Amino acid sequence: MNLLRIEEDLSAAHLRLARAVVEHLDWAECIKRYGREGTLSYLDPPYWGTAGYGCDFPLEEYYYMGELARTGQFVTSVNDTPEMRDAFEGLILHTT
Repeated sequence: MNLLRIEEDLSAAHLRLARAVVEHLDWAECIKRYGREGTLSYLDPPYWGTAGYGCDFPLEEYYYMGELARTGQFVTSVNDTPEMRDAFEGLILHTT
């Protein structure tokens, strides 16, 4: 970080983030509250079939997420498993 440019950098960051919203809500509640034309939502649920996330996230939630994704603009990160391919069937999937 260049301390001589900190004011300029902070001003640029402020302009970029001025309309951004970061929430700590149930994912579905957040989509209901903010989902509308022009909104892009990033969802990062627990990877299916793994442990250690500290919360219960049943398979039905992924299917519900897939349903809502068909009606809006979402970016979601999930693991590449048959269950996830089924839950998000018909959507554009990118793998790495």
